[in-house]
Amino acid sequence: MKKSRLVLALALIIPFFIQCKDKDTSEFSQWRGSERSGIYSETGLLTEWPEDGPELLWSAEGIPPGYSSVSIANNTVYLTGIKDSTDVLIAVDIQGNKKWETPYGKAWNSSFPHSRCTPTVENDKLYVTSGLGDVACINAINGEIIWKVEASKKFEGTFGGWGIAESPLIVNDKVIFTPCGNKTTMVALNKNTGETIWESESLNDFPGYASPILTNINDTEVIINVLANNLIGVNANDGKILFHKNYASISNEVSVAFWDDGPFTNTNNPIYKDYHIYLTSGYDHVGVMFELSKDLSKAEVKWIDTTLDVHHGGAVLIEGYIYGSNWINNSKGTWCCIDWDTGQTKYEIDWKTKGSIISAEGKLYCYEEKTGYVALVNATPESFSIISSFKVPLGKGPHWSHPVIKDGILYIRHMGALMAFNIKK
Repeated sequence: MKKSRLVLALALIIPFFIQCKDKDTSEFSQWRGSERSGIYSETGLLTEWPEDGPELLWSAEGIPPGYSSVSIANNTVYLTGIKDSTDVLIAVDIQGNKKWETPYGKAWNSSFPHSRCTPTVENDKLYVTSGLGDVACINAINGEIIWKVEASKKFEGTFGGWGIAESPLIVNDKVIFTPCGNKTTMVALNKNTGETIWESESLNDFPGYASPILTNINDTEVIINVLANNLIGVNANDGKILFHKNYASISNEVSVAFWDDGPFTNTNNPIYKDYHIYLTSGYDHVGVMFELSKDLSKAEVKWIDTTLDVHHGGAVLIEGYIYGSNWINNSKGTWCCIDWDTGQTKYEIDWKTKGSIISAEGKLYCYEEKTGYVALVNATPESFSIISSFKVPLGKGPHWSHPVIKDGILYIRHMGALMAFNIKK
């Protein structure tokens, strides 16, 4: 009798434990979503907004200002800002109350010094870079610094005219950082200790203002990034540069340095799909589709586009089409759609001015940078079809932080203000 009861109990309990084991309870958040693609896997969102915009659930003002976006994990919103000459990490609970603030690195001390690193959160640790190239690992629960490396100094890195704007990439046990310079191009640090795992060879380039992406090609984990000049692909296991191609030299009319301190201001992370890599950069620099050889030793130009030169608002790939806004000048741009396979322009539409873009449930979320309007737009190559729009009510300065969607909430950061809007049905 006792044996039969034990068997029955095990039959009931074991499936429960299996279910718990299989359930993913990890916390992870980073720049432009889980894949760094700007596409969020949220469901059940509003298909149109009220006339005066979605409900503002809460707001936080007076936070250290910055251009960076937010990451959400551990029931906490994480963002970086600047205080005096120091980059700081701020933690805010999901009701908008500040929990703690941690200074972690030297801020950029020249043009546009405000922070631009979006924290990368993995469970109870998070990783940040500062404007002068310090890399830190911080306890995501209490804000204590676990380790810090003056990475740009240690690896003799270089700087463009706006410092370091990289959001750290986590690859297994590694934190990836791109100091560039004469000593190395990219480095991997142990995410638990900060010790160096590998250093790639040097391409004698400047760092760009973009953050790397991770792909798996031919069963190899490949880190792809764009520097001031070069597109690069790096083996994540050992730091070997698999391919590199001079993107800055490919231009329609720009053949000399736009800025004295670096050839081009490449700010948008690459988009990868099926042996193809798309790069876009502002200031009338062309967008380029590169095709990789099957052995990953070469990246050759497949097509060139002169319409979509994204300033720093990112682009999204949806069902064979690339969406984003182009650069006409520093205060003006239009919204565009081009074909992934050919680069053909599908539309170029004037709405407010250029800005950042993300996507969820087949809709575009466009946040223009001048007056702070946010638009919900159908992702279709036929037209820039605005469904709803509203104006961000708080904050001062340019609207350069990219929107973030998490659990049916649209997070908008505007310099020293953070807002959470309900977009759940």
